Amino acid sequence: MSDDALFKHEPYVRLAAFVVALVLISVWESLKPRRVRVASRTRRTVNNLFLAAINAACVRVLPAVSAVSAAQWAAQSHMGALNWVRGPAWLKVGAALIVLDLVIYAQHVVVHRVPVLWRIHRVHHADLDLDATSGLRFHPVEILLSMGVKVVAVALLGATPLTVILFEIGLNASSIFNHGNIHLPHRLDRLLRLVVVTPDMHRVHHSVCPDETNSNFGFNLSWWDGVFKTYRAQPRNPQDTLELGLSELRTESETVPVWVMLAMPFRTKVPIVRDRAAVLVDERSRDNTE
Repeated sequence: MSDDALFKHEPYVRLAAFVVALVLISVWESLKPRRVRVASRTRRTVNNLFLAAINAACVRVLPAVSAVSAAQWAAQSHMGALNWVRGPAWLKVGAALIVLDLVIYAQHVVVHRVPVLWRIHRVHHADLDLDATSGLRFHPVEILLSMGVKVVAVALLGATPLTVILFEIGLNASSIFNHGNIHLPHRLDRLLRLVVVTPDMHRVHHSVCPDETNSNFGFNLSWWDGVFKTYRAQPRNPQDTLELGLSELRTESETVPVWVMLAMPFRTKVPIVRDRAAVLVDERSRDNTE
């Protein structure tokens, strides 16, 4: 398939890759789960997929500002760093994939550190279980902000449309994989961690303990956590009994319904993560005292 044909059929290619990854990991979870679930699988799956469908609709409303469109503009305008240097195409593609992955890592760190962004990102962390659908559970505002970050990064980098499509497919597949409730042999997990983020590695990031939440920010490549000293090999408690989610949201009614997820960033009681500690801030109480 040529680059033009791939660009034309990009939504269908990405949808097919998404469905394949979701089905494979979901079947794996059913055959060999890592943990016992604490919430209804059916209810969570329906609501998480509904939220993902809302996100997809929001992105498709703004196709002109997609990362692929930004890549096409950069190629046509001969803009971006990779368009100004000479080198083999395969090397440019590899460099772009690595840099874009670093951008996603940095973005992930920022949404944990900036209070207003954490309000939005906590929708992802409120899930009481972790499985393939958790990798799709993001607030629409976060999806649009992330798309804006990728548009800027792609334009500055000068990544090709093909590179961006490959990156998006890989990012979606890795998110489904590393959120999966799947069992990997310990030796295989250790081997895979040399390159990619594994489910056991990412599960630490979803711990209810703030210092564990503020570790293992990688989504695809595992290198960045080691480079920037945010890597944590294992949680304090065993993986099988690790408590997931947010300390202030502990029931299905508080975390599962899609309308609850959509409203979550606008609730007044929100944990602000600073210096590896979670401080619970009730804005109404603070305003009353002032």
